Amino acid sequence: MSVSVPPILSNLLAFGASEIATKLSRLVVVVAVARTLDLTEIGIAAAALATGDMLKSLTENGIGQRLIAATNLQLPAMCNRAHALFWIWCLGLFFVQAALALILWFVTKDAALAMLVLVLAGEYLFMPGGLVQVALALRSGKLKRIAAIAGTQAVSANMLSVVLALIWPSALVLVLPRLLTAPFWLWSVRRLHPWKPEPAAGLSEIKPFFAFGGPVLATEIVKAARLHADKLIVGALLGPQALGMYFMAFNAGLSIATSFSTAFAAVLFPHLCSSPDRSAALRQALGVSLSLVAPVVVLQALLAPWYVPRLLGEGWADLAEPVSILCLAAIPTMIWTAAAGWFRAENKTGLELRATAILTTALMANTILMSPFGLIAIAYGYLATSTAVMLILSRPALAAAFTPALVKA
Repeated sequence: MSVSVPPILSNLLAFGASEIATKLSRLVVVVAVARTLDLTEIGIAAAALATGDMLKSLTENGIGQRLIAATNLQLPAMCNRAHALFWIWCLGLFFVQAALALILWFVTKDAALAMLVLVLAGEYLFMPGGLVQVALALRSGKLKRIAAIAGTQAVSANMLSVVLALIWPSALVLVLPRLLTAPFWLWSVRRLHPWKPEPAAGLSEIKPFFAFGGPVLATEIVKAARLHADKLIVGALLGPQALGMYFMAFNAGLSIATSFSTAFAAVLFPHLCSSPDRSAALRQALGVSLSLVAPVVVLQALLAPWYVPRLLGEGWADLAEPVSILCLAAIPTMIWTAAAGWFRAENKTGLELRATAILTTALMANTILMSPFGLIAIAYGYLATSTAVMLILSRPALAAAFTPALVKA
């Protein structure tokens, strides 16, 4: 007798497997970096990556998701418009980041940091040629193959980092592979779902993209600040060596949280949009995701004192406690990711934006207030703050998911 696997579980496992493969290969990078680079070099690379990732959040502008939610009649003209918008947007981001690299060079006199930021800008030149294809692939249900492409690119980049760290140890090993693997991504997504502009279909109005994408873009910017601004704060307050230690701890401790939340967010929005009963779909998604994540992160937290010194070396043994603490943040993060996906599917992007801004402000305040007391204090504060704020902000989505079920019971 065959067993039916819910689509949300099948797709989540595919994206989850991709993210786990990425994080395992990233773990190899962490080990190689810990044994070949000093804390200052790691701190400089972390600052460049944080700067680049905050700007890269501007590519999450809701254009692709608007294509996923479009009707079949609207789709050809909307794809034409989206293609043009992607090119304008990504080229603009390239020039903005290149200018930022130049400004950093003049202001900080740190040529290495400026060069790393400039190298990261090169990714934008490859993105617009494949973003419409990605959206159409997600719309047509090719989530597993998109996950495979993303996973292959990330693992390849991480393995390149390891090789570079062994033969040419420098901060560049954490940055350059992103650019070197971008052509693979572009070739793969264009092959997965071929598409070309249809001039006969014309161009759709821009207004629907702005109306939906404005709050989405603002939300992604604030979300990027939540994920990366803390690194810039620590670097500014405590210097590059402390930032290097902070980067290693948070990269190890929050890797599971970020992996699963990224996979969950990618799968959840199409799942909710296609479901006739969003309350039931959200309830199912929460149950599946938490049942997968909670046991893994609890085990990771318990084993951190054992694996951290063995993987990174005895000199990094003090990282075990903050890593254990941060692992547990994956559980509230999954709940908030589900809530954010529900807000977006219900077209309540303004509410998602306000909630994300509150969460980001709370976590940055924690970093500023706890920095004088050390890394462990920051980790405890992060866990307590994220748990309390995420659960409070998730209440509307949780009520939508579980109140109907209680009423029916």
